[in-house]
Amino acid sequence: MGKIEVVGKDAVTFMNRLYVNAWTGLAVGRCRYGLLLRDDGFVYDDGVVARVSENRFHVTTTTGGAPRVLAMMEDYLQTEWSDLKVWLTSTTEQWAVVAVQGPKARAVLAGLVDIDLAAAALPHMSVALGHICGVPMRLFRVSFTGELGFEVNVPADFGPAVWEALWDAGQAHGITPYGTETMHVLRAEKGYIIVGQDTDGTVTPDDAGLGWAIGKNKPDFVGKRSLERAAMTSPQRRQLVGLLTTDPQVVLEEGAQVMAQAGARAPARALGHVTSSYHSSVLGRSIAMGLVAGGRARIGETLYVSVPAGDIPVQVASPVFYDPQGRRLHA
Repeated sequence: MGKIEVVGKDAVTFMNRLYVNAWTGLAVGRCRYGLLLRDDGFVYDDGVVARVSENRFHVTTTTGGAPRVLAMMEDYLQTEWSDLKVWLTSTTEQWAVVAVQGPKARAVLAGLVDIDLAAAALPHMSVALGHICGVPMRLFRVSFTGELGFEVNVPADFGPAVWEALWDAGQAHGITPYGTETMHVLRAEKGYIIVGQDTDGTVTPDDAGLGWAIGKNKPDFVGKRSLERAAMTSPQRRQLVGLLTTDPQVVLEEGAQVMAQAGARAPARALGHVTSSYHSSVLGRSIAMGLVAGGRARIGETLYVSVPAGDIPVQVASPVFYDPQGRRLHA
């Protein structure tokens, strides 16, 4: 993940103006999902933001997104809000991060850290400063997998040693490493988006089902006025939904077009396209997400995904396929 440190007495003001979220009420030691828009109101980046101290934020960005986000931050700070007392530092290479995920994550970490890991002491979406194996650490209680999860941030030089310590501690609990493809399946089961895959540069927060993230009482933020245009609130905008194939073993092709009728061909217009598609072992079937015109109002409808071999019927569904109540996150 990309990482940026936002520091200074005006750090909260800066974050409030830049991101759609409200940051004033975020307590020290807590995290919040942060959503960043362009001037035109379309989703530009996202990530978890932690308030490490009163005037210091640890901002994570999409993988590889830190340079463009930092450039955007610096542009606004130097040209629009030069009066703010804020300093920005890229810390992507400063911190090594190990994600420890799953129902036994707490047990794996317990003997290595000097932090109380109980749910009451360190609830979901919180951060604590401490040590792991004697190494200074920022421990995030966050998850991109939908499971109980922690992200261990340590100075980069200590990354391999901490990884090995976690690996050794996890042997008694059946620990296993997981790669990006597994991560993609896990996050899709929960309906978590990847900016640039489930967005295409024309997606608003509401299109992505993220309207809840917008600070409703904020006077302004980057992209706010653009969101107020009539075209940005049309019910026929392409919205992110789940797609379930009638045959649960058929996995859709990403990028395939979603049509209203079977056998539709040009000049018929597509309703949207498939953005993410996988086989889910825990659900025992295929799952997919897609951007579909008026998608949320179509939940329960049957649409058709057009592929060279023929049309595949799909049912429009919620994009959250697994543990919709989030019980596993808050264990």
